[in-house]
Amino acid sequence: MSLEFAIAVDLGGTKVEAALVDPSGVVLAGSRFRAPTGPERSADELADSVNEVLRGVLTALPSGATLLGAGVGSAGPVNEAEGRVSPLNLEAWRQYPLRDLVVAALPSMPVTLRMDGICIALAEHWVGAGRGYDNVMGMIVSTGIGGGLVLHGNTVSGPTGNAGHIGHVEVAGFDDPCLCGGIGCVEAIASGPKTVAWANRQGWTGSTGEELGASYRAGDPIARAAVERSGRAIGQAIASATALVDLELVAIGGGFSLVTPDLFDHIRTAIATRWQFEFVTKVKVVPTGLSSDGPLIGAAALIHRANVVG
Repeated sequence: MSLEFAIAVDLGGTKVEAALVDPSGVVLAGSRFRAPTGPERSADELADSVNEVLRGVLTALPSGATLLGAGVGSAGPVNEAEGRVSPLNLEAWRQYPLRDLVVAALPSMPVTLRMDGICIALAEHWVGAGRGYDNVMGMIVSTGIGGGLVLHGNTVSGPTGNAGHIGHVEVAGFDDPCLCGGIGCVEAIASGPKTVAWANRQGWTGSTGEELGASYRAGDPIARAAVERSGRAIGQAIASATALVDLELVAIGGGFSLVTPDLFDHIRTAIATRWQFEFVTKVKVVPTGLSSDGPLIGAAALIHRANVVG
């Protein structure tokens, strides 16, 4: 029996990665390649990074193996029908034809593109913390905040492909301006860089989420207030999302979700304020059940789990 793989591509605000993933959701050792992205890069430089990781992953394909297709998860917004992307933190790409770029690098191969949040939700539902649940939101709390939905066992992407974009849900009690044009979007409050920036404005002198976590553990009052503030905002957003679509479980990953386990306590505390609505407070909020391979596993699920991709 020949080996079968999907090529998984994950495009974010700081890097693009690609890897080979098998039908059980395992990333093939030695097949993961990374190249930088970032807001300072031109459109051509971003395209070069995508092509670089695709060339790398092709060199890692075992002899005799079969490629089933390529799944691409991208920071949003996206235009699913046309395969175009406009990542908020990559200014050089607005309505950029990312799917066409990947098709050109992988001729005669099916390519499916979705927002990265949908890929995260797919991965959690497939092999992560969402196994056994059919109404799941996957979230990433990192440089930005993203999310995606699996409802009744199938992904929900909406008419443009951007359903589940929870990072740009506004939450009450905050006035932080967001790059999208909104005020009080949870991404503008609770992402890693925005939490650090808020702490800096209060007088904290560190510069990274890792340093903020160390200060939190040391009992620094500003760091503790910053993490509580972020957790409260995330919890309010999750409570609103649950009120809207009746979620069973939310699985949260991403670098800043690791700042302290207490972040999850603050999230749950904010949700618990909706005590009159048991269907809201029932939602389980848990850390991701996946490693850092989660976004790639989710992108591969666009191919391996195509039957549940809406």
